[in-house]
Amino acid sequence: MLVLSCVLLALLLDYLFQEPRRYHPLVGFGNLAIWLERHFNRLAGADAPLRDASGRGTRLAGVIAWCLAVLPLTALACVLQELVDFSDGLLMLVSAVVLYLAIGWRSLLSHGLAIAQPLAAGNLAEARQAVGMIVSRDTSELKETDIASAATESMLENGADAIFSALFWFCVLGLPGVVLYRLSNTLDAMWGYKNERYLQFGWAAARMDDLLNFIPARLTALSYALVGKTGIAIASWKQQAGNWKSPNAGPVMAAGAGAINVSLGGAAIYHGQLQQRPQLGPVTGDKASAGSIRKACRLVERVLILWVVVIAVLGIGGVLCL
Repeated sequence: MLVLSCVLLALLLDYLFQEPRRYHPLVGFGNLAIWLERHFNRLAGADAPLRDASGRGTRLAGVIAWCLAVLPLTALACVLQELVDFSDGLLMLVSAVVLYLAIGWRSLLSHGLAIAQPLAAGNLAEARQAVGMIVSRDTSELKETDIASAATESMLENGADAIFSALFWFCVLGLPGVVLYRLSNTLDAMWGYKNERYLQFGWAAARMDDLLNFIPARLTALSYALVGKTGIAIASWKQQAGNWKSPNAGPVMAAGAGAINVSLGGAAIYHGQLQQRPQLGPVTGDKASAGSIRKACRLVERVLILWVVVIAVLGIGGVLCL
């Protein structure tokens, strides 16, 4: 039951404090990632001294930078877990704090509601500003449905990234697992862009994030289906997941859209370029709205309850242990 205790304490800390507003360790890690990218990426900056036509050297530099950023801290997590293993109470406390720092449950839902509330009130300017904080697409000209669609998609996708994948790797590998996942996911968010600067350098970060998210993303999609409109979610997952550009976001977002019976996807502008994105959820589903954002938030919360119950059952059965 130690794993369950750690998870419950981490969720309690997240509920009470959300993400630390100051001195969050991931901010320091982000600064490290920026420094590594500047020093290792051959295409960093317009006046980059080294050019790499084949991309192999830049890709190798990205692999080295990823290893320097992630592996020492993951090894440190291994050492920390061994050092506190003599005391269940201390191990629970340390593990819960690290897990708390790695998840973003209340922060994610707060972002969702910060968009839904002004959107429902017709304040599109405030809703655009709020949605711009959590999505990479251009938001300055988004209409009401576009804002709602972007926010709903983000709630569904980030449910996996910010909560369930971190819980999965903590349950599987303890402290090293959750540290490895969160750092890898952070680097993907910083280096995983498919543009000239990051296409080769960010290759390792993107591939490792795909690998680490492969199983938890599908467990998240299955969970969305189980606690939502199951038949529609499964059908959407089966028909649409393979059309999406991300191998992990596709199942999660398609199943999530089906689970709340909302029609998502379609055109969006990223970095000044219009992209036609595949359909997510039933074509005949509800139009994206402030209500669909709230539904997505409630779906994430129901799945979190389901995961806690499953973790409790597996803990009682002796399957999970630190």
